[in-house]
Amino acid sequence: MAAPRGYPLELRERAVRMYRTAEPKPQIKRMAVDLGVHPEAVRSWIRQTEADASERDDRLTTAEREELAALRREIAQLRRANDVLRTASAFFAAQLDPTRAR
Repeated sequence: MAAPRGYPLELRERAVRMYRTAEPKPQIKRMAVDLGVHPEAVRSWIRQTEADASERDDRLTTAEREELAALRREIAQLRRANDVLRTASAFFAAQLDPTRAR
């Protein structure tokens, strides 16, 4: 389960929109202070929006992040299933072959 978001989605969208539409580009720190938000939060929102718009190659897009998280959950689930099957296999093998050393 994801951690609760610290800032409302509307505030995030407004901050990014303000930055992207302003000419000349405002200082992120000053803009963050005006909005009452930590500057690094605003900076990361802007970077993520740029990655989602294929303007940056150094970050994963939101869709890629979600897919990666889903794949990691699936891998963990498959590993747990393999452990259960391995344990069950060893248990039943021992039951079927009484001459085998335990």
